[in-house]
Amino acid sequence: MSISDRFGGDGLTRKGIAPLKMLDGQSRAAVLEALPNAILTVARDGTIEDANAAAEAFFELGKPLLIGQNIDKLLPFGSPLITLIQQVRERGATINEYKVDVGRPGQDSERRVDVHCAPLPDGDGLVLVVLQERTIADKIDRQLSHRGAVRSVSGLASMLAHEIKNPLSGIRGAAQLLEPGLGDADRALTRLICEETDRIVRLVDRMEVFSDARPLKREQVNIHSVLDHVKQVAQSGFARRVRFVENYDPSLPPVYANRDQLVQAFLNLVKNAAEAIGDAVDGEIELSTAFRPGVSLRAMGEKSPVGLPLEFCVRDNGPGVPDDIAAHLFDPFVTTKSSGTGLGLALVAKIVNDHGGIIECESLPRRTTFRILMPMYRVKQSNKQEERRS
Repeated sequence: MSISDRFGGDGLTRKGIAPLKMLDGQSRAAVLEALPNAILTVARDGTIEDANAAAEAFFELGKPLLIGQNIDKLLPFGSPLITLIQQVRERGATINEYKVDVGRPGQDSERRVDVHCAPLPDGDGLVLVVLQERTIADKIDRQLSHRGAVRSVSGLASMLAHEIKNPLSGIRGAAQLLEPGLGDADRALTRLICEETDRIVRLVDRMEVFSDARPLKREQVNIHSVLDHVKQVAQSGFARRVRFVENYDPSLPPVYANRDQLVQAFLNLVKNAAEAIGDAVDGEIELSTAFRPGVSLRAMGEKSPVGLPLEFCVRDNGPGVPDDIAAHLFDPFVTTKSSGTGLGLALVAKIVNDHGGIIECESLPRRTTFRILMPMYRVKQSNKQEERRS
């Protein structure tokens, strides 16, 4: 009996899937195949009896190879999922567990999922396993955190500009007035005061960009022109010893953006990548573009979700991002550089956020990827912008 047949049983309808009981077998099968969560039925001996399309994608195996396969072979040794299935079978009760790490044997990285395991009625030990990847949920959580961080640093920038720069100007002026009447040793101290106040002013000036709330002047922008410009600037300066690889989709439509801000964002990302690579002789930065339909986000001021089908990546083969700062990478003042201010990636996050896009970082040793998803240019977008101006 397939998963779709068993979803019509009373045991599962009591768990909130009652509408499926009203469908015929073919319709139930179509619904289950369309679900984004990986669904399996696992027999008493551990073999997989049935699977939906999402399970095929999750395990990267076709259904003919999945069915009849022992689930032990698909999971690393000691996987907590095996234990959960066994507990459900022994207790005869449903178990939900969140943020369970699962992976494939031989793979270095793990994937985090929410697991729902339930005994199937009259199933002779069959267990229904539903896996919901945490990737998208975690990304949304991180994007909300990034936006919160951007708002926080915007308020901080406004406060610094108004409350700190004026007193600093007075301190610097007082030090300059004192300098002519001091000896050489004391004059060195006044120069130190001037240098430090100038340094703080430069930092405040850098942060003032976060408080700029003016609407963006956006138009259709060829992202490949932007990336080529960024690469040219990088190769003539900070990344002259790094090899660049281009992996572009030539059919990509224009992005709806401010060109200067995109240049600034990608320059920051490429500069970070070059600094992460350092003096490695095999340093490589890959710039890639692709069309990825299916992702949308409700931007501020928009009544409906906006599609983000344009994917732009900056990938490097440096050592990767330390685990202790990975979750806060786009927060202001978070940096691993001894001379860094920690504002570069916060600025990138602000620029992407202002464009209604999202940015993510996936980091492994020798493979760190900054991925940006943004909306493409549509004629009606420019029309709406003109209407708002008038």
